[in-house]
Amino acid sequence: MISYLLYVTISIVLWMQLQPTLASVEITKGINGLDKLVLRQIHGSTVEVYLYGAHVTSWKNDHGKELLFLSSKAIFSPPTAIRGGIPIIFPQFSNLGPLRSHGFARNRVWTMENNSHPLQSKPINGVFVDLLLKPTEDDLNIWPNRFEYRLRITLGLKGDLIMTSRIKNTNTDKKQFNFTFAYHNYFRVSNISEVRVEGLGKLDYLDNTQNRTRFTETRDVITINSEIDRIYLSTPKKLAILDHKKKQTVSIQKHGLPDAVVWNPWEERSKTIVDLGPDDYKSMVAVEASAIGKPVILNPGQEWKASQKLSAVTSH
Repeated sequence: MISYLLYVTISIVLWMQLQPTLASVEITKGINGLDKLVLRQIHGSTVEVYLYGAHVTSWKNDHGKELLFLSSKAIFSPPTAIRGGIPIIFPQFSNLGPLRSHGFARNRVWTMENNSHPLQSKPINGVFVDLLLKPTEDDLNIWPNRFEYRLRITLGLKGDLIMTSRIKNTNTDKKQFNFTFAYHNYFRVSNISEVRVEGLGKLDYLDNTQNRTRFTETRDVITINSEIDRIYLSTPKKLAILDHKKKQTVSIQKHGLPDAVVWNPWEERSKTIVDLGPDDYKSMVAVEASAIGKPVILNPGQEWKASQKLSAVTSH
């Protein structure tokens, strides 16, 4: 009888261990007490999002392997933006306008929306969170435009990370506004010398290291062995980052985002970035789905939608 009960107990324990955990969203505290959301899928993949900046700081596959780069010197203290992960660049990319570089969306605390936006259907088998940003009075003083920015972050059943942005002009004075935008994706790589970026061959780009002079890419694939800071224009909807040493390919499928930025500061430039470690450049590459070359124009009541889907697979 004891042997039978022991057998049953062991069987139940093994059965429970083999059962996938339910997909979930947890609200918790992150670094320095900042509010953080943790999305978990049934097979073990996770995404971590700080309400400060609606900032994705971690994306792990079902083996617990980190796919995003986070600076070894990242500062989790507002109003400083978090270095790494996926900063939201809105309403201004870099210094292309009157605001501080990269706008203010990444420096604001977003709110959670409990009720889904009527224009957004719930993802099948995906765990998601809906976030909202509206301008403060301080924001209106530096950028006098009213808007509602809704962001849905979804962790798909297979571990894909989907980010969908909806930005609506809510001005009441019939005034249109324009903006530039980017998902500033920082990807973790084994070594920058092992990385190739595919999908940008033979395209025109603006070189930020040469006063945004326009050039045409001569290579079929992008490899990086020095500082690079380029805005590739009119890019395809799918890009790929291949890491030979990791035997890993991360794909970016983007909609409504015609451009793509490729950035790595390399050694000398890294020395001037206070929240980036001296050797961090070796283990990161930024490939950013963006709308920069032609600013987005929104009339009152009009809404703009854009999205990206990040997927990681083993390559050979």
